[in-house]
Amino acid sequence: MNALVIFSLLAVLMLTGMPISISLGLTVLTFLFTMTQVPLESVALKLFTGIEKFEIMAIPFFILAGNFLTHGGVAKRMINFATSMVGHWYGGLGLAGVLACALFAAVSGSSPATVVAIGSILLPAMVKAGFPNRFGAGVISTSGALGILIPPSIVMVMYSVATNTSVGALFMAGVIPGLALAATLGGVTWYRARKFNYPRQPKASWAQRWDSFRKSVWGLFLIVVVMGGIYSGIFTPTEAAAMSAVYAFIVAVFIYKDMGLKDVPKVLLNSANMSAMLLYIITNAVLFSFIMTNENIPQALADWMLGNGLGVITFLLAVNVILLLAGNFMEPSSIVLIFAPILFPVATALGIHPVHFGILMVVNMEVGMCHPPVGLNLYVASGITKMGITELTIAVWPWLLSMLVFLGVVTYWPGLSLWLPQQLGML
Repeated sequence: MNALVIFSLLAVLMLTGMPISISLGLTVLTFLFTMTQVPLESVALKLFTGIEKFEIMAIPFFILAGNFLTHGGVAKRMINFATSMVGHWYGGLGLAGVLACALFAAVSGSSPATVVAIGSILLPAMVKAGFPNRFGAGVISTSGALGILIPPSIVMVMYSVATNTSVGALFMAGVIPGLALAATLGGVTWYRARKFNYPRQPKASWAQRWDSFRKSVWGLFLIVVVMGGIYSGIFTPTEAAAMSAVYAFIVAVFIYKDMGLKDVPKVLLNSANMSAMLLYIITNAVLFSFIMTNENIPQALADWMLGNGLGVITFLLAVNVILLLAGNFMEPSSIVLIFAPILFPVATALGIHPVHFGILMVVNMEVGMCHPPVGLNLYVASGITKMGITELTIAVWPWLLSMLVFLGVVTYWPGLSLWLPQQLGML
């Protein structure tokens, strides 16, 4: 009964158009003051202990690194490198977009940042080369979603905060699914380009490929800094985030020189605004999680499922449906912070590995970012292409369909996520 009251109140507040973070806060406070005897001191204590986690510090650093790279010309060099490698295949510029998104995702950790950085450069070039606007928009909107699956990923850090799962293990678990999804999106791009005979670029010589690689290597090396540092144990994921921010600053300002020192305060301010917004959501989500736990809602759900003989297959199917529906109304950070504390105890009771469950949630978030009405990537792509959301929805459907098939594979094949961290001795 209490669960119904909480979610009904949250739904009503969200339907009024109120930001999710404020809706969460008001829901919690209303429930606390009217339906519980929980002392305010314990709420205040939970609030501070809930956000007093070392992993949370990774979020502002990854955001800062992504902003430096977005403004620092790294994306342009990655696109040139990707084009030199695959531009001569069918739909070459589209394939270059998928590859460039995968590379940029591995240094930024953010999907909207990936869509902006790659899309603003590549989409006009694709239209100029003779590709339909819809084709380019479909490629970039969906490939940009790789930003939250290929590590480092801000959404994975959120999941770690909500469930106390190892960030390093999550990062490593995202590598193979991320590459597999990039290959899937690339396959759809190639097939459609071949079917409609879209233009191909002249084949680059090995000298041109080497030159484009040499120019982009400073940006690509950030992948080695972050992933190599975590795997080798030189630093923790949070320290890796701080290192990536410092490295991105040096590359953007002193090596590529696409940014001047005068531009740095603006980047810092943008990053601070975005970090503050996410931390405010986290704070309210911690309180929401506290209410859920205090009312024994996750435990009751787990007991009900186990008591009715509902197994792993049914539960995972239900999780996918719930998260895909949530993706219609909320952005990824809010979904993870609200649903992870509720669904995670049920998953562990059913014997589902926490890292596999985390990757499953992230792939659901990716799909949610590419379909209306709240798909963040669609709104970002709409700003770049000047296309309406309805037209963009039609444009992305072939790639979106392949992502749903991929979600099914990730859901019921845990080895895809768990093999690499197991081999590295992280599980």
